[in-house]
Amino acid sequence: QVQLVESGGGLVQAGGSLRLSCAASGRTFSASTMAWFRQAPGKDREFVAAISWSGGNTNYADPVKGRFTISRDNAKNTVYLQMNALKPEETAVYYCAQGAGRSPAGRAFLYDYWGQGTQVTVST
Repeated sequence: QVQLVESGGGLVQAGGSLRLSCAASGRTFSASTMAWFRQAPGKDREFVAAISWSGGNTNYADPVKGRFTISRDNAKNTVYLQMNALKPEETAVYYCAQGAGRSPAGRAFLYDYWGQGTQVTVST
C-alpha cells in the first residue's frame, strides 16, 4: 500500500518561497516517477512538475519554469518542490503523485497514487 503525505504548505507573500515535501511509504518509491499537481478553487487540477525515478529527468509546466525546482531523495522516500517567486494566482492545493511510468509525464491519469494535498496561499 502506497501512502503519500505532503507538508510544507502555508501562507506566503507574493515573491516569497516555500518548499513542499512529500513522504512516501512503500518499497516502490525509488522505482517510481513522482510529480506535483495543483488545483485552485473552481479550476481543474493542473500539472506543475515531475521527476523520473533516478532524478535524472525532470519536466515542468511552462508557468513555473525557472522558478520551481523538483527534486527527490530516494534514501528518504521523499520528493520536494522548491517554489520561488510565488504569485497570488498560484494559490492552490498542491498534490503529490506517484506513477509507474518511466518518463516524468504531465498527464494526471498516468499517476496511480495521490496524497491528500497541502494548501499554499500566496498573498498580495
